[in-house]
Amino acid sequence: MATNSWALAVDKQESTTDSVSLNISPFTCHSCLVEDKAAQSLLNKMIHTSLVNTTNQVEVLQRDPKSPLYSVKTFEELRLPQNLIAQSQSGTGKTAAFALAMLSHVDPANKWTQCLCIAPTYELALQTGKVIEQMGKFYPEVKLAYAIRGNKLDRGTKLQEQIVIGTPGTVLDWCSKLKIIDPKKISVFVLDEADVMIATQGHQDQSIRIQRMLPNECQMLLFSATFEDSVWKFAERVVPDPNIIKLKREEETLDTIKQYYVLCNDKDEKFTALCNIYGAITIAQAMIFCHTRRTAGWLSAELTKEGHVVALLSGEMTVEQRAAIIERFREGKEKVLVTTNVCSRGIDVEQVSVVINFDLPIDKDGNADNETYLHRIGRTGRFGKRGLAVNMIDSKHSMNILNQIEEHFNKKINKLDTDDLDEIEKISN
Repeated sequence: MATNSWALAVDKQESTTDSVSLNISPFTCHSCLVEDKAAQSLLNKMIHTSLVNTTNQVEVLQRDPKSPLYSVKTFEELRLPQNLIAQSQSGTGKTAAFALAMLSHVDPANKWTQCLCIAPTYELALQTGKVIEQMGKFYPEVKLAYAIRGNKLDRGTKLQEQIVIGTPGTVLDWCSKLKIIDPKKISVFVLDEADVMIATQGHQDQSIRIQRMLPNECQMLLFSATFEDSVWKFAERVVPDPNIIKLKREEETLDTIKQYYVLCNDKDEKFTALCNIYGAITIAQAMIFCHTRRTAGWLSAELTKEGHVVALLSGEMTVEQRAAIIERFREGKEKVLVTTNVCSRGIDVEQVSVVINFDLPIDKDGNADNETYLHRIGRTGRFGKRGLAVNMIDSKHSMNILNQIEEHFNKKINKLDTDDLDEIEKISN
């Protein structure tokens, strides 16, 4: 980062631990993986280095039927700036879009903060800042500051940087307690990763307090990868009278994926069944999902003993380590990826032809986690190809989970006898 163009202003008051403290159900076992939304979001940003195509249909909603924008069907017809709530997934150009919005609103002659962007964590704020730095190098008069953990600024220090990116706690301090930013002079406010924000302790309230300090004419932009009810309620509190751009939910179709289950008594029998499948059919690359890190580690070691080239991905790894492993798998350096839920969504590898659920996904109450199941087996059957998913069943409980999944998707999952090599060969045709 060129220090003459982009200023780094940081605050020690917010620790990394605080910024990623997640609300985790007391019923959730820590030995079982709870998907860390902040880490998953950062991972997706790191591995999507280019724009991705999406098959989702875009749905544009306007709150006021009398508005001339009520009937618009395309993004271009919105004629922004407007207040906006948008659903956007990694790789779709969302960060570049709001970076342009901020850069286009800045008056470089005014040496005060005019655009404010908040992200849930230190790491996500830095990742967003990189994009703005890259785009802003063509606009050298505009300066950027980071309101994140680091060097403390004295109370009353007046920033001359026109754009500030930070985490909610530090941004709130800079706006209120330390008087470093004058919130009444903000013309664009961006809240990124809203679904991660509300899962992070304290950030929801801090974000709302920041928004309430801003002038009525400030343009508000909120982005989220998902829109559960809790995210909608939060978005509606933060963004008044918004235009809404959301992705229509894809049909939960599993028509391109053949699904089977295998009856076993324990994990050793599961492993034997897995070896039989590998011995009978040709598998380009496979992803194997386990419920716990311990099982994933054991399975990875056993497969390695059998001569398979295996990569292991689990939640205790840093995001950088995960990204490196996924990139190696994409390049085909490993043929098998053993993972917990950290890799259940957002990872597209064209060569994956088989997904094995060594353990079926369950929620915190012990019921079938249908969304995770869909994301897991959705790693195969992509790019117009047919895929294969095999589920290992080792108890009455796991059989019950499988029945719940069948009922949810209205799709029968057939039994596979892995001791019959001819039967295994048939499923690959």
